[in-house]
Amino acid sequence: MLILNKQDSIHAATKLIKYFKDFKRIDDYFRARKIERVKNIPAPLPGFGLEDDMFQAYDMHPEDMNFEIVQMQTQTFDTMLEMIASFSPDNAPGKEMKLIVKETNTNTIVGFIKLGSPLINSKPRNDYLGGVPDLPIFNKRAIMGFNIVPVQPFGYNYLGGKLLAALCCSHEVREKLNKKYGMNLCMFETTSLYGSSKAASQYDGMKPMLRNRGLTDSDFIPMIHGKPFKDLLNYVEDKIGVFIKPDASSRKLKIINAIIGMIKKTLDGDDLDKFKTTITNAKKLTERKRYYVSNYGIENYIDIVNGKTNEIVKAPNFDRYYSAELIEWWRKNATKRYNKLKEQDRLRNDLEVWTPDSNIDIIR
Repeated sequence: MLILNKQDSIHAATKLIKYFKDFKRIDDYFRARKIERVKNIPAPLPGFGLEDDMFQAYDMHPEDMNFEIVQMQTQTFDTMLEMIASFSPDNAPGKEMKLIVKETNTNTIVGFIKLGSPLINSKPRNDYLGGVPDLPIFNKRAIMGFNIVPVQPFGYNYLGGKLLAALCCSHEVREKLNKKYGMNLCMFETTSLYGSSKAASQYDGMKPMLRNRGLTDSDFIPMIHGKPFKDLLNYVEDKIGVFIKPDASSRKLKIINAIIGMIKKTLDGDDLDKFKTTITNAKKLTERKRYYVSNYGIENYIDIVNGKTNEIVKAPNFDRYYSAELIEWWRKNATKRYNKLKEQDRLRNDLEVWTPDSNIDIIR
């Protein structure tokens, strides 16, 4: 078995301790990573900033809005999402579809959606489905929402997160995925961005489109990214060689867990206690997130994702999952929200875009 000597373990442990020492809450972690990432966004030419393509007509009433769902060129999508998301999104292996939602009267973007292959393992999913599904079958019949991010303050003023989440559950999006990947899609899943640090989620109050089906586990540390991760990996591989195959699934997670394991096996005394305390505190940054599921109005979706049948049985509310119906559901709720904020003079009008000196409230 590959192992670090004590001196090398102390050096690697110090890197991990230094990385996590300033994070007291999960938003500290998100903010530090976000600021580092946006430094790499090239400055736009005058008059050609990507923010000009984002919705900013905050005197517009929800009743006057119309929307379309379109795909966007990957690099532009990634840059714009980085500019507005509180977290820093990463690419994941497997299926992937990147969508934007546009308000058609202004021809501007109100939000971003990234869908992908479901996570390999999920406790609340396994509990809900009655056991671990056959993953090859499940992967052809389910999709996960990794990023569902409204432009702000469209999200705040108009319940924009609920609009995007509802459209994720639409037959139009389902058919896009069926066509691209040859799926028999009948289940959509996602999780809240935060757990205990925020009492509510943008997905609450969305029955029957989305229903809360439990809480995820959280016995892991947040991922280390960017230069700190590369420095740590290069240091360990320089000492013991490649220890996780380049094509391994969830490679970064396996690398971090392997390094932590090697350090724990080698250190002792105060060095080990200090390192264990760091890992324990880092695990506290992650939270049990709410797990949500949509069935697209398909009555027998559990049997389909479990491989018992391929036949779709439509529930009585199947037609409610077309985008036109979902948008009208949103419009009713957004109108109440918008009118209330306007009456209370609480509407927000300034576009929130991350820059290296931003002070945006992450948990809001």
